[in-house]
Amino acid sequence: MHLHPTSAPCEPRRRDRLLIAALVLAVLGGLVGLVAGTGWDEIRDQIGAVRPWQLCALLGLSLANYLARALRWHLLARRLGLPTDLVQDARHYLGGFAMAVTPGRVGELVRMRWLRRETGWSVTRTAPLALMDRAGDLAAMGLLLALAVALAAGGIAGALPVTGLALAAAVIATRPALLAALVTLAFRALGRFPRAFARARGAARSLARFSHGPTLSLALALGLAGWGAEAFSFHLLLGWMGADVGLWKAVAIFVFATLAGGLTGAPGGLGGAEAAMVALLTLEGVPLAVSVPATALIRLTTLWFAIAIGLAAFPLAERASLKAQG
Repeated sequence: MHLHPTSAPCEPRRRDRLLIAALVLAVLGGLVGLVAGTGWDEIRDQIGAVRPWQLCALLGLSLANYLARALRWHLLARRLGLPTDLVQDARHYLGGFAMAVTPGRVGELVRMRWLRRETGWSVTRTAPLALMDRAGDLAAMGLLLALAVALAAGGIAGALPVTGLALAAAVIATRPALLAALVTLAFRALGRFPRAFARARGAARSLARFSHGPTLSLALALGLAGWGAEAFSFHLLLGWMGADVGLWKAVAIFVFATLAGGLTGAPGGLGGAEAAMVALLTLEGVPLAVSVPATALIRLTTLWFAIAIGLAAFPLAERASLKAQG
């Protein structure tokens, strides 16, 4: 009788791990299939052409993205009224990357647990922070994609709908009254879980704290700078591999693939982002011998680098939060 309460919570986690493992294997299998059809020697030569200092430059630009977004998290936390300092907020934000490949990235909400332990604030009170962070990413990436499509030498099919969805989601998430009304409509349609919906309405209304022009402008600027750095790293990588498609086209491909991967709902956009990136590069005339290793390297220096940072910061954040709670 005592086994049920302890074993039941493990089932969802076990399913999540199996799903993530299956997705990673599927992505690796797809890349291996493309490599096998293209030629191992050509792929190896292309990867070998990237010098160590160039790889460090790519990682440095990705790190700039994470630090800019961590600073945005701190800015929003201060606006919400959380009594945390920059070091705490950076530790929470970077540590959350360890959970980036959980379904829907819900695992990143572990940041709320650390905040509850260290500040005593409930998840309901800190939830707007996570919502604003996600909205900030969508707004920055939507604007980057719109700008890139406008300035690139040719359009990308499907870019405008993806841009529209990203910006619409960002607008909804930053409009307290609109979001609260949508929560109310959802409750009326479902007619269940009144307490959960009441908390969601309260969280939506608390977004009014962020309705501050300078705060929103700075948050958007940090998001644009961060994601722009990663998109620029993709442009550099393509140039170093002899497949320069132009700055704005590279930015458009990177941002579109990242957003499209996220729309699939797969953890970290696994599968969808890689497929979109290879397909769009192929349409630009980039051979598979270049597009496949370029996609693999950029995902390694962005998504998987973020996860590596998260795995390093996670135990520090967990230990600090337990110490503060004790």
